Amino acid sequence: MHAKRKDEEMKGSYIAIECLKRAGVEVIFAYPGGTSMELHQAMRDSGIRVILPRHEQGGAFAAAAFARATGKTGVCMATSGPGATNLLTGITDAYMDSIPLVAITGQVPSTLIGKNAFQETDIIGMTRPICKHSYLVLDASELPAIFAEAFHIANSGRPGPVLIDIPKNIQQQLCVPVFPARHIPRAYHQSQRHATESEIAKIRDAISHCERPCIYAGGGVIASGASRELAKFAESYNIPVVTSFMGIGAFPEEHPLSLKWLGMHGTVYANRAANLSDLLIAVGARFSDRVTGPAASFAKGARIVHIDIDPSEINKNIVADIGVVADAREVLGKLNKAPLRRAYKAWHSQIAEWRREFPLRYANDGKLHTPFVIERLYEITKGDAIIVTGVGQHQMWAGQYYNFKRPRQFISSGGLGAMGFGLPSSMGVKVACPDELVVEIDGDGSFQMNIQELGTIHAEQIGVKMMIMNNQHLGMVAQWEDRFYGSRRGNTDMRNSRVARPYPDFIKIAEGYGIPGREVYRMDEVEDAIREMIATDGPYLLDIHVAYQEHVLPMIPPGKNHTDIIVE
Repeated sequence: MHAKRKDEEMKGSYIAIECLKRAGVEVIFAYPGGTSMELHQAMRDSGIRVILPRHEQGGAFAAAAFARATGKTGVCMATSGPGATNLLTGITDAYMDSIPLVAITGQVPSTLIGKNAFQETDIIGMTRPICKHSYLVLDASELPAIFAEAFHIANSGRPGPVLIDIPKNIQQQLCVPVFPARHIPRAYHQSQRHATESEIAKIRDAISHCERPCIYAGGGVIASGASRELAKFAESYNIPVVTSFMGIGAFPEEHPLSLKWLGMHGTVYANRAANLSDLLIAVGARFSDRVTGPAASFAKGARIVHIDIDPSEINKNIVADIGVVADAREVLGKLNKAPLRRAYKAWHSQIAEWRREFPLRYANDGKLHTPFVIERLYEITKGDAIIVTGVGQHQMWAGQYYNFKRPRQFISSGGLGAMGFGLPSSMGVKVACPDELVVEIDGDGSFQMNIQELGTIHAEQIGVKMMIMNNQHLGMVAQWEDRFYGSRRGNTDMRNSRVARPYPDFIKIAEGYGIPGREVYRMDEVEDAIREMIATDGPYLLDIHVAYQEHVLPMIPPGKNHTDIIVE
């Protein structure tokens, strides 16, 4: 079925924007250029909020962060050539973390494609490995079906990015559009697998015969909206829960059954529970190398149940004894109908002993440490802020020392680990959640990678609270240098010893954009500074000086397993 044809012809650019409106798009992060000007002109009176990032990469990160915070499909746009290639890191980040994103690019006229025209790039070829699908539009009449299909693909099954490349002459082409009445895919046929009663029975039978069960919850639990079902499953079966880094928030971390997250910088007790369990129930998780270490030594004595909506993940990294291709929410809902609750006294007692022996801890030496700052932030906000991070030591400490209550409360670059993620992503989250307290925790290195987005924050008055954990180093790489390279520095010290102030004055930079802030050097300044930041209307920047001196622990060295974990 199709909607009634419009009586008059429309330019392709106006058809594309009408497609966005029909998809429910309310905001787009878009940077104009020669081959996308027609689209920007069409957006002028569309009612869609257009946010101009100061760099296309910032726009891609912001759009995907909008999606991370809401579950809706984020949208970004750039021109051809350098504009399109600047989107690639943000698109890859969305692909790695299964985030629904539609990226729109202008392209040189179709008559010039393949002729090395000014600002031409083969963005279709470049994005094929990092998108669920990429479209090159060659007739304006195809736009309604392509856009409908693109939004369906991006946010169905395992979510991910989709690219639509529109040559300028197609944007200018006139035609009478025919809009699908709903988002019906033309060529994309994803079979919706459902868990069978036999599969549910196998899982229940495995649970009935185990003594040391553990749930391993990943980002798929959040994507499927299954957090309530997960909590009910864990409580009714009395099974402890570890999460992946992307699964942080899927299960409330102050819950007695929560062991926080596992992997390279996860808790000792989470890593031991997963690896020493005799039944590991993985839900919406992909067994990444940062979780498993060498696959052959991961959870060697456990039966593995793997529940995932993406069939390609089953048996990809870890062989599953029971593999179920289905939506996490559906499977957990079926398991919750008749729970098998057992005491597991010895197992819970062992986990409690690990908790006592190996708590998260940091140096109590009177110096200002990042974990101390994050603990104060958690106490002052009562755990209710949305935390967005950059990538590095501060990212791991944020995941360790802020206890997350709900899904979509922790926004971070997981699979790609993209520095520069934090600042633009925080503005995307704040745009999506204007009534929430959004706090960006960043490092000085990661912050400087997209520092220009202070301009967007100022221009749009996006009330993000920014905290730079400023140690004048690429802290995580320097930590690896300390541990594995004899502390020999290989370009990880960001100070400039030839000037009086060896590091940037971030407060002056922020003030140049009309954003207030203050510097913090001592422990006794932290609480007042955080309260001032929160109380200030609009954006605010704290530059917190934490000299490079501490490592993120625990740490499982690369290529090692949980028995090699470093705790001191």
